[in-house]
Amino acid sequence: MNKQSYFHRVTAQTPTRFWINNVTREEARLAIEEGAVGCTQNPSYVWKMLSHETESGYATDMLKAILAEGGDVDPQVALQRQLVGNVAKIFLPMYEETNGKWGYVSIQGDPFKEDTDSIIKFAEYNREAGPNIMAKIPVTEEGLKAIEYCASKRIPINATEVMAVRQALDVCEVYEKATKGMKDPAPIYFSHITGIYDEYLKKHAQEIHSDIAPDYLWQAGMAIAKKVYALVREKQYPVGFIGGGARGLHHFTEMVGADACITINWIGTAKDLIEQDPPVVQRFQTPVPASVVDALNEKLPDFRRGYEINGITPAEYEDFGPVVLFRKSFEEAWTNANAYIAKL
Repeated sequence: MNKQSYFHRVTAQTPTRFWINNVTREEARLAIEEGAVGCTQNPSYVWKMLSHETESGYATDMLKAILAEGGDVDPQVALQRQLVGNVAKIFLPMYEETNGKWGYVSIQGDPFKEDTDSIIKFAEYNREAGPNIMAKIPVTEEGLKAIEYCASKRIPINATEVMAVRQALDVCEVYEKATKGMKDPAPIYFSHITGIYDEYLKKHAQEIHSDIAPDYLWQAGMAIAKKVYALVREKQYPVGFIGGGARGLHHFTEMVGADACITINWIGTAKDLIEQDPPVVQRFQTPVPASVVDALNEKLPDFRRGYEINGITPAEYEDFGPVVLFRKSFEEAWTNANAYIAKL
């Protein structure tokens, strides 16, 4: 019997599932073959496709047609919906075969327009691209209001940019309120961006000249992810967990064992794990030592804000360091795409 590849073994041996992030059409097909059951796209996707070695022509032709047609919709927003909608079609058979359990593709709006009304407008517009489109909504003070509205309208949600425990709990509470008494509400996940949080904390530690041990820093994002996971399960919230923002293979492998979906890029993470084919070891249920958490809390204020249940308030979410870092990459890509569009 041929040995199963890494992600197929993860699926067979654990409750952990693999989602793919910001994929081309070919990467989507390859990921599905390897066991991916969902997909997240973010606001940098249009620029990725317009500048991609093999996809640029396809994306540019689509853009030219949009520009020729005119209309009131921002060309990048319209292009994003078409591009992501075509990826959603690749996942659609899975969505249909599993009666909507798997096969979702999430899409986020313009990162420069994240007031409640704009977020809702993008969510409703993007949903028209297919039944398996999931609205990706940032967990800010404005975003929480949009999450409440979209949940009440049965729009599937990926609540993203979650860095702090409080953000995740707020998503759960808002969703519970919005769907109270509702039969078969649309699914919702929150995405804890573990890898970006680790990237930010490393910079944060350097900026404040902290002597925190690298071994402790390596576990920081995972400590918060494990606390969030435990609290949500303890309170029995019907909200799924997505781990994201991988900056190393451990941001997948250390999550194995969680009843969660971990979203990773094809190049740099998924493909490398397939090639390296590590053993499937369930480490997620192993607690981060109290001594590590204590040191992180003592030496890194922005770890403490993320880790403590009431360490941060909704009014502070948008300006929280790791959220700003994450959003900056989206804003840069969105700006680059707009500049490309303006030249056509």
